[in-house]
Amino acid sequence: MSRKWRWLVAAFALMFAVLYVSVDSMQFISKKEESVFTTRKLVRGSQGTDVRELQGRLKHLGYYKGRIDGDFGWGTYWAVRNFQYKFGMKIDGIVGDNTRTRLVRATRGYNPWAAGGGGGGAAAPKGGGGAPKATAPATKSAAYAGKNLSGNDLKLLANAVYGEARGEPYIGQVAIAAVILNRIDNPNFPNTVPGVIFQPGAFTAVADGQIWLSPNAQAMKAVQDAIKGWDPSSSAIYYFNPATATSKWIWSRPQIKRIGQHIFCR
Repeated sequence: MSRKWRWLVAAFALMFAVLYVSVDSMQFISKKEESVFTTRKLVRGSQGTDVRELQGRLKHLGYYKGRIDGDFGWGTYWAVRNFQYKFGMKIDGIVGDNTRTRLVRATRGYNPWAAGGGGGGAAAPKGGGGAPKATAPATKSAAYAGKNLSGNDLKLLANAVYGEARGEPYIGQVAIAAVILNRIDNPNFPNTVPGVIFQPGAFTAVADGQIWLSPNAQAMKAVQDAIKGWDPSSSAIYYFNPATATSKWIWSRPQIKRIGQHIFCR
């Protein structure tokens, strides 16, 4: 073979090698960007890479605060239920096709290969009332008469009052509802009922699932009285039970009064 042909053969070989490496690299990148969700139904007790992605996406949105370990436990279960509630789906804690699709759409740009499987949703300091992203005091009362709250908002408020304060005196239940409304009026908190109630780390009833207990008539009446403008908390934006609170931070808040088992503060 002449020198000219040897050079041509070597050039073609080099060209194909470069092309092969480029295509292989593109496939690798594509694989890294590919979702690792499977099509199987995920339920409490499921384990695997797809559960890790589920946890990562829920954590990215702020619904899940536990370890991304691929184990579908109670924390993942309640995070799924909270996500389903917020997005108007059937609330069953099961990740089927509909929940999976809505979750993927809600987390566009999420990278399942990022360190830890997902970020965001840092928990607030522990305590009965939780903590927001800032600590400015509320300046408005819970005078919500005539404001446009949906039926779902009212139901969720009653769920929160019942989950947080059933067994408390009636005035204490109204005060809990008033705190939630005060937070909506405060620029340092979300400005919707679901936003306040499902803010990560904000309410014990959300963390332990008692938010889904069916409220009684007293809890619903307490919500109505708070909406009409009764605020027994005196414009509080936090409350906690001193017998169970573990956060030093919540004790640092200026205290207003005590009603039943709860201390209300700014």
